[in-house]
Amino acid sequence: MSLEIMPPLMFGGLVVFLLLGFPVAFSLSAVGLFFGFLSIELGFFGPQYLGNLPLRVFGILSNDLLLAIPFFTLMGAILERCGLAEDLLEGTGQLFGKIPGGLAYAVILVGAVLGAITGTVAASVIAMGMISLPIMMRYGYDMRIATGVIAASGTITQVIPPSLVLIVLGDQLGRSVGDMYAGAIGPSILQVLLFIGYIVFVSIFQPHRVPPLPDEALTQRGWVLWWRVLKGMVPSVVLIFMVLGTIFLGLATPTEAGAMGTVGAVALAIVNRRFSWDLLWQATQNTMRITAMVIFILVGATVFSLVFQGVDGSLWIEHLLSHLPGGAVGFLIFSQLFIFFLAFFLDFFEIAFIVIPLLAPVAAKLGIDLVWFGVLICVNMQTSFMHPPFGFALFYLRGIAPKEVRTSDIYWGAIPWVGLQLILVVIVILWPESVTYWIDKGTGVDPSTVRIEVPLPDLPEDDAPPVFR
Repeated sequence: MSLEIMPPLMFGGLVVFLLLGFPVAFSLSAVGLFFGFLSIELGFFGPQYLGNLPLRVFGILSNDLLLAIPFFTLMGAILERCGLAEDLLEGTGQLFGKIPGGLAYAVILVGAVLGAITGTVAASVIAMGMISLPIMMRYGYDMRIATGVIAASGTITQVIPPSLVLIVLGDQLGRSVGDMYAGAIGPSILQVLLFIGYIVFVSIFQPHRVPPLPDEALTQRGWVLWWRVLKGMVPSVVLIFMVLGTIFLGLATPTEAGAMGTVGAVALAIVNRRFSWDLLWQATQNTMRITAMVIFILVGATVFSLVFQGVDGSLWIEHLLSHLPGGAVGFLIFSQLFIFFLAFFLDFFEIAFIVIPLLAPVAAKLGIDLVWFGVLICVNMQTSFMHPPFGFALFYLRGIAPKEVRTSDIYWGAIPWVGLQLILVVIVILWPESVTYWIDKGTGVDPSTVRIEVPLPDLPEDDAPPVFR
């Protein structure tokens, strides 16, 4: 067996394991160890090469950046469970309820705020679905519009900082999380505007699908309503800006900002008189599950990537992708289509840990800005939650929707929103400044090119240094 066929065999073996339904973390580890021992037996590398594995695993477990994941997850879990979502949705729904599509606008705007607060799609979709879907059904909303806007608005959390996806992508691409967050600001705004634009289009040309609320449903008006909305939104927005602001200004690392955000979330829950030890226990349990899942997948990916590099898999991938027709453009088209189709079957963590380390070196060699590339991948990967029939957002919505809501309506309702997400992918590709405009450009000087030359002073002859012979 030659070395050249080992990389495709490893990749094919991993695909087989995933298609058989084995857990991703254990599939990665099993394939990596099997081919690692096989490579030692065939003489492709020595046993000492696998001695790097404990050091790499220790490096993962001691990575301070990854501490941001449990902190931001805990912050979101506390805020999601303390009832802020209910206050925001009910108040904003009353505020926009008078106009056609008002409830849909409320869901989109609150979905953006919840996305920045909770950081998880499940929390956003379940919270908004339980509150707004019964109201939309009661007042005659088209079922496909209602289910689609709830599922799609929940997926905004993947792009809006402080997104967990951006933390993982920053780590895998070797780029600053602060730069990843800054680069995602433009696409986040564009995503919300695209969603709102779609509802505006429907409300103009098909207003019967998004009717306004009747007067009897508008129980609050005037300053009482405005106060309710502001009371629910302002503290959350202030907390988000505090967390992100300290990262952007360089006052705190993402890990420190996440810890500060967790303390702020506890404070908000106490101020709203909704804090309890049971709430904290449930939030920590959820955080523990997500963090353990991420670490296990990352350890498995490390085992796989170490052996894959040992059999020159990175060179195989680089040769395969850097010689695509069209150069950098061809690589971009191929990589985005590849990720889009992988998202039908894999979670975003799995894509980030398996695929991104293979694509990043090729992108860097082709001169592609890795922050822009990472944000583009993040925008693309959010479609994974909306793909019929495997999208997790659709599963979450199906789980909490009443029985009279047909599954076919949920699936058909998701398709226009997937199209809007793909439009955003095209916009980011054609308009890179939507990402790079927000990133700190620095001085624009390459430190490696700086030369410091200090001329020696002219000394008189009497002060000249002695010459020794």
